Amino acid sequence: MTQRLGPHPSWRSAGLALIIALFVSLTVTLPATGAHAQSAPTSQTGADPYLGLTSRSLDDVVSAVDAISVSGDARARKVLDALGNNQLYTWKYPRPDHGLFIHDTDAGVWLDARTGAKIPAPPFLQVRRIVANDMVTGAIATAEGVLDLSSPNAGTRRKAAEAIFESPSASTLPIVQHALAHEQDPRVRATLLQAEAADQLSLSTTDQTTQLAAVSTIAARGDMAARNELASLSGAPKAVAVAAATAIKHIDFSLKLWSWLETVYYGLSLGSVLLLAAAGLAITFGVMGVINMAHGEMVMIGAYATFVVQQVFRAYAPDLFGASVIVAIPVAFVVAGAIGILIERCLIRFLYGRPLETLLATWGLSLVLQQAIRSGFGAENQNVATPDWMSGFFMVGGLTITLNRLCIIIFAFAVVGGLMAVMRFTPLGLRMRAVTQNRRMAASMGIRTPWIDAMTFGLGSGIAGVAGVALAQIDNVSPNLGQNYIIDSFMVVVFGGVGNLWGTVLAAMTLGIVNKGLEPVAGAVLGKIVVLVLIILFIQRRPRGLFPVKGRAVEA
Repeated sequence: MTQRLGPHPSWRSAGLALIIALFVSLTVTLPATGAHAQSAPTSQTGADPYLGLTSRSLDDVVSAVDAISVSGDARARKVLDALGNNQLYTWKYPRPDHGLFIHDTDAGVWLDARTGAKIPAPPFLQVRRIVANDMVTGAIATAEGVLDLSSPNAGTRRKAAEAIFESPSASTLPIVQHALAHEQDPRVRATLLQAEAADQLSLSTTDQTTQLAAVSTIAARGDMAARNELASLSGAPKAVAVAAATAIKHIDFSLKLWSWLETVYYGLSLGSVLLLAAAGLAITFGVMGVINMAHGEMVMIGAYATFVVQQVFRAYAPDLFGASVIVAIPVAFVVAGAIGILIERCLIRFLYGRPLETLLATWGLSLVLQQAIRSGFGAENQNVATPDWMSGFFMVGGLTITLNRLCIIIFAFAVVGGLMAVMRFTPLGLRMRAVTQNRRMAASMGIRTPWIDAMTFGLGSGIAGVAGVALAQIDNVSPNLGQNYIIDSFMVVVFGGVGNLWGTVLAAMTLGIVNKGLEPVAGAVLGKIVVLVLIILFIQRRPRGLFPVKGRAVEA
């Protein structure tokens, strides 16, 4: 009988052996030499600060981020940026070399995170991405703040100190104190002192005297970040808790005052927009008695003139693009003014003394102008860029001042001031005022009243075009731009007193502030309704507005 040595391997066992072999080949440990060799930099203590990033524990990753920020390694910033951008990888399974890789997706290359050297792409199934959750992202922001404390730029150092203040940690206290010992810029020093105070309050070992001084330093900021920092104190001694509570009350009162000032500022900003839109209407409506429903389209034409000027600058003088808004002001005035004169000569002059027909005719004209713009430029919004010198903001205490709004406020008062100067000191203004007071007497004195009518309508339309230049910086430039302001413009003119520029100024600012004051309480739509009702009630008592003037409409 023949002895059976054993069964021959079946196809199932052969397939299993093949799978095991493939698995082993995928998970085999590569030698720490050649392209994947790690020359791990060490911190001042000799440990690898990047080691914790390879851990699957998020707490270890956060600790590693803190260690990297104080390691002094030249690669720290790039590694933290890669972590924050989800471009940092490590081995999926533990290896002796603790590999750490950056996948630069823009350049399409893989880098050794520790050395920055290019490496061949590691096997896809053998690496995993190191995920940065909110906790890790916050640690990265603080770590980058620590790294930026050594920047030569004072603004960067101050921003870094702010980041440390918002995320205080005991580990950053020595770094902040070291930066304080070398900082010369007073604004940066003030922010560093606040960051030091926040770090000291985060330590449970800080003595009570130091904590009280830290509370006082943080309270001096007076902003919401300081309030949040003081409100987060827990387990503090009674004296420190009382000092923090008192500081929070003072901060709340200060924030309320700044909130009121912010409402006033945004009200002035809205009022300046209404003033620009209504200034030209105050002239045409006050002098001529014409209800011009196409006035908003003059604003729209000014905005499109700005767009065309910017396109010309982009094509022929891109280096001078910052001056495009300045150039657009006279262009918009001339274009809108010329169209206004054409409208008065071809349409308005046949309708004097017939206000209803004037209203209907100019309303129809507004539809024609809107459709003309749609046919020429399209129905979509046009891109009007804000120059660099009008971009950004600055802080005044707790108030954020945006440069574009500030420029519009200044511009609005400059336009009205120039308009008042024209009315008071030029022959045209003298004749306009004469026609306003007594048309028949002005005509008998040799004033060509039809010519004054045309020039007045052109002046009002030109001012509306200038308003479009400003509105193009804060609103969408579209064929419907003027419709958003025509009703408000009439409200301003009627409320202030028809034909009175001082009344127009006061009415625009009052309505702007009241609107912004009502918005937090009643909402934007209901706030406008309340303002409209209040104006109706006011007109019932004073039909001629705040500052009435004697004019042709009154005499009639």
